[in-house]
Amino acid sequence: MKPFVLTTIVFFAVSSPVVAQRPRSVSKDSDKPAPTTSPTAAPAPTTFKAKYEGGAFGYNHKVNGTLTFEDLNNRLVFRDEKQKEMVSIPYNSVTGAYGDTHAVQPKSATIASNVPSIYSLPAHFIKTKVQYLTIQYSDPDSNVSGITSFKVANSDLLNSVLLRLAGKAGLIQRGEIFVKKK
Repeated sequence: MKPFVLTTIVFFAVSSPVVAQRPRSVSKDSDKPAPTTSPTAAPAPTTFKAKYEGGAFGYNHKVNGTLTFEDLNNRLVFRDEKQKEMVSIPYNSVTGAYGDTHAVQPKSATIASNVPSIYSLPAHFIKTKVQYLTIQYSDPDSNVSGITSFKVANSDLLNSVLLRLAGKAGLIQRGEIFVKKK
């Protein structure tokens, strides 16, 4: 009788996870353009500090500056610290945009981790989160396309800027990214 009870217990233990599994629901993409603001996020500022990380044709170096929504000219403009215009992306040229967060080790922690001492081990675990706005564009006038990214101050700013850019460029949301529907 004991083998029968043991067999019954094993059968129910093995078959119970099968009952709990369900197929994933498929998300349907919306044909509506992305909202320009979120009810939970503050509205995006017209001008804010950013760091150009690369990607635009002809600009290879990382540069600190500001990003500006120029609604009058229907474009997003990056200017360096001397207010010289470096990158200009028309809203209608934006084909995709998304926000990304990376955990990176600060320079001071990298230096401390390479110094041979007892303090080098904890320095390996120091990380900071950095937020990036990544924009894919294709300019029909100049036939130039590419992907460029900008480092922004925090995730709240990133989310509000991403929503505003998606609304201005007529992008729709697909999961965590915004794309232009053909």
